[in-house]
Formats: sequence, C-alpha cells, structure tokens
Amino acid sequence: MTATGGSGRKPRRFGTHLVLVMLLITLPVIGLISAMDYRQVEEALIAEENLLREQTEKSVIQSIHLVNAGLKLFDSTLDRRMQEGFGPVLAEYERSSKDPGAMDLSRVKEELGGEMDIYIINESGVIEYTTYPPDLGLDFREIPYFYDRITEIRLGDAFVADRVLTEPASGRLRKYAYMPSPDHRSLFELGLICSAAETDRFDPKYQTLKEDLMRLNPSLEGIRIFDCYGRLINATYSESPTDPATVNSVAREVFEVKQDRTIADPAAGRFTRYILVDLSASDYPSDTSRVVELTYSTALLDARLAEMRFSHVLLAVFAGLAACCIAVPVSWQITRPIREIVDDANRIARGDLDHRIRVSTGTEFTRLEESIGTMIDSLKGNIRRLRASEEATREYSTRLQDLVWERTADLEESNRTATLFLDIMVHDINNANTIAIGYTRFLVDSLEGERQEMAEKMLSQLEQSSEVIGCVATLREARENGAALTQVDLDRVIRTQVANHPAIRVRYEGRGVAVLADDLLSEVFANLVGNAVKFGGPAVEVTIRVEEHGEEALVSVEDTGPGIPDAMKASLFRRFRRGEGPLAGAGLGLYICRMLIERYGGKIWADDRVEGRPECGTAIRFTLRKAV
Repeated sequence: MTATGGSGRKPRRFGTHLVLVMLLITLPVIGLISAMDYRQVEEALIAEENLLREQTEKSVIQSIHLVNAGLKLFDSTLDRRMQEGFGPVLAEYERSSKDPGAMDLSRVKEELGGEMDIYIINESGVIEYTTYPPDLGLDFREIPYFYDRITEIRLGDAFVADRVLTEPASGRLRKYAYMPSPDHRSLFELGLICSAAETDRFDPKYQTLKEDLMRLNPSLEGIRIFDCYGRLINATYSESPTDPATVNSVAREVFEVKQDRTIADPAAGRFTRYILVDLSASDYPSDTSRVVELTYSTALLDARLAEMRFSHVLLAVFAGLAACCIAVPVSWQITRPIREIVDDANRIARGDLDHRIRVSTGTEFTRLEESIGTMIDSLKGNIRRLRASEEATREYSTRLQDLVWERTADLEESNRTATLFLDIMVHDINNANTIAIGYTRFLVDSLEGERQEMAEKMLSQLEQSSEVIGCVATLREARENGAALTQVDLDRVIRTQVANHPAIRVRYEGRGVAVLADDLLSEVFANLVGNAVKFGGPAVEVTIRVEEHGEEALVSVEDTGPGIPDAMKASLFRRFRRGEGPLAGAGLGLYICRMLIERYGGKIWADDRVEGRPECGTAIRFTLRKAV
C-alpha cells in the first residue's frame, strides 16, 4: 500500500492516515464528554454548597430571633423593680429644689440597696451626674437614633424600661430604665447590675448553636456574634478572653448601613459573611440587633473539585490510550472506505454513544467495531457512576432539607409557647388593671384638691393601659382568625353598638344590609364611636349612615367633635400613630379598624363632616362588600 511519488518523496501508509484520523476524531470526543460531565458535576457541587450556606444563615437568623423573643419575656420581669426604684430618685430631686447638682446620689444609691447606679442626663444628651464614674460625661449625641429616643422620653411623662444590655466600660450585664424629671429638664436613668444568677439567665449561650451549625455545614470554620456597637458578645470558654471595649469595625459598618457584607480571602482559602439580624423594636430605646460573622472555608469544595478534575482527566487519558491501542493494530488491515468510518465517528462525536461502527467485510472491521464499542461502553459506565454520585449528592441535599424542616417545626413549637405566654400576660395584666381601676376610682371619689388630680391622672393611665391590652387581644384574635368571611347583618351590629352607648346621642340612618364580615366587625364601630366620645366629650353628637352603592355598602360615622387636621388624615390609620393632646391613646384603635376593613375587602379613610371645614367635626367612612 506504499508507492514512490514522482517527486521522490515516500508517501505515508494508508493505515497511518487512518490512525491519525481516528485519533483526531476520538480524542476530542472523549475530552468533550469528560469536560461537559465535569462542568455539570462542578455546577452541582457549587449549587449544593451555596444552598447549604443559605440554610446555615437562615438557621442562624431564626435562632437569634427565637432567643430574642425569649429574652423579651424574661427581662420584662425586672420592669416593676426598676419603676419602683425611681421613687427615691424623684423624692431626692424634690428635696434638692430640682437642682441635679445638689442631689445626694450616693445616699439614694444606698437607699436602693447599692445594686442600682443612677445617671442624670441633661438636655444636651450628656451624662452630667452619676454614681458610676466611667460613664460620666458620656455624650449620647454620638448615637443619633438613641439620642432622639431619650429626648422623646425626657419630654414625655412615662416610665420607659429598656432591655438587658452589655455595659460598654466593663462588659457586665445591666438592666436600664428611664424616667423624665417633672420639669422635663433632665432624664433620670437607673442601671441595675445583674447578679451572677441573673447574668446566666439573661445571657444567651450561642455555643450550642455554633456546634450544631458546624456539624451541619462542614465548610463553616467559625461563628462570632457582635452587638450594634461592633462588640463581641457571648465569648465561650474555649475562646480567648476578649476586651468588651474592642470594636469590630466591619460589624459596626454593617449595622450602620443595614446591609450584609462578604469579605473574600482567596489566598487563605476562605471568605467571611457579615449578616445583620434586625431585632430593633420601637418599644425600647436601645437597639439589640446582632451582626453575625460566619467564616467559611473553601478548602473542602476545592478538594472535591480537584478530585473530580483528577478523575475526569485520568478517565480521559485511559480512554485516549484505549483509543490509540485499538486504532494502531486495526488500522493495518482496514479496507473499508474511510468515509463510512468518518461518518460513524462523527455521529459518536455528536453524542450518539449507542451508535455502532458499520462493518463491511472482514474480521478486521469486526474487531474495530468491538474495540470502539468497548470504549464507548466504558465511557457510558463511567457516566453512570458519575450520575450515581450526583444522585448521592441529591440524597444528601434531601437529608439537609429534612433537618431544616425539623428546625422549622421546633421554631413553630417555640412560637406557640410564646403565644401561650402572651395569652397569660394579657389575661393577668387585664385582671390587675381592672382591680387597680376600681380602687383608683374610689380614690378619685374620696380625695380632693391636688391629690384628687393625681388620682385622676393615675386612673387615666390605668384606663389607657387597659385599652392597650384590649387592642393587643383584638389584634391577636384578628391575625389568628383564619376563618372565611360570612354573611353579617350590618343593621343588627350597628344597633347593638348604639345600645352600648346610652349616655351619648347617636343618630342612626340606614336600613338592613347583609355584608361579608365576621364577629370582629363590632370592634370597628366600638372604636369609632369610642373615639368620638373620647375626643368630643359627653356632649358630642354621633351620626351613623349606611348607603348602598352597587355591590358595596358605604358606612359613615360622623361626629361634632374638634375634627382632624388635613395633615394628619393620611397617616391616621397607621400602627402606633397617636393623636395630639392629652386624650391621645396608644395608636392601635384606628389601625385595628383599617386592618379589619381591608380584611373584609373594603377601604377606610378620614373626611370632614362639613366639606372644607375640619373644625366642624370628623367623618370616618369605609366600604364593605355586600353579601350576595
């Protein structure tokens, strides 16, 4: 099969050309299949790692929220003790002729048993006098959100309890509370030093959470938790002692900008995630939010990817060697036209691994068919093994999901326990308020002059407290009541509420209309009529109108009270949006009305009783869907 050309150059054998062609076709196919399969495995491993990291971060956030919910219940047990501690402070303030500099704070601290430090904050937000020297001169204007909150407390009249917090100077746990001076020139602050038993009770232990998450995610190297100032909290005994005044600048920045951050260190093979867990609450001056630092190692993923790369390269090398070993001996005796061989190899290169090389005649082509078929079967077997590895990976992901479901069930159980505690608190506080209101009314009737005025103020605060408890109970019932809306007789509901207010003049203009609602519809009329009486006084006149407009009923509750300024109407139905003046409530009544009306499929808004004249009274209007 060789000849000498006219140029004198010896041509290559046909078998050599055939070997070269087979290798040029087969080896790229092997490399392409290996590369594509490795790419799929790499994407699956990376996706699995990202899913595991996301589940880890969700578990951290949920666990910290759960711990915070429990701490709220626990540290509120110290509120009454703190409130009683302000009695000697106010008495000393009066004794010193309302001069903070003349107050004997050391004597007052001894009177309080020496367990509470006293702080006097001036109008500029600076601690001007204190029994705790390290905090003397501390300027809260450097913390704008906290300065605004304590300024609001100083200008108010109420006792405000704070959370149990870590003291900046020593790292000890303290329970703080605030009370404005009668002349609103100063703000009194008490700091109760928690005992060893109380510290163990209020200081959450995150070591168990750390151990569980590191078992769940092998790539997790460490967990640290910082407060809103960037200070490390809850350092375990296995860690090095930490100075409480040391601040992590990255954690502080994450808290200030309210945005998570990732810092990668490719040289060390790790990256660090900073996650903000928002625990801020408008009820407390301090922000107990946490910043969680999660340090991940990429070594495990890199090792698995390197192992996969090595196995794929090794597989491709063996497949290539097999192809060479098959092509060389077979190529010497091939007589079939090379086009058929090229066509068949092209089909295999396009991914049709089930295709067989066509055989013309002769045992040589039979052997070629068998050799290439063996190579393809080997590749398919390796692909099946790789897919089995992918299935094992999916099973691991399923087990991970089961663990997440178990954690979710635990969280739901904890939520039900917290709800039980809330029910008990609402019930007991309501009973205590009822008894206190009865005794206070007796004092109002028995006392005279200034003492009677003080008793009336006390009665007003107790009634407001009882109103808040009622609103909380209504909110909870409205949120948990998932029953479907039913047909309700609007006329019967209105007449019942009119009968509940015999002392005022209520005019009802309407007729029987069936609407879609539930048993809480009466709360809407009770809040609206109650607000009219509260702000309009006993001489107020209330008019309730019902008009039908197609598939809706328009209800108007109008009064002849002082009215609502236009600037307040847009935000009137927001949660905790209080009115102005001494009769303003907790800001929940109208929010409950809006929530219920929107749940019924309607809308609610505030209007003037006389168009363009807000001072002539208020009209609260809302729509309800008519029952078909």
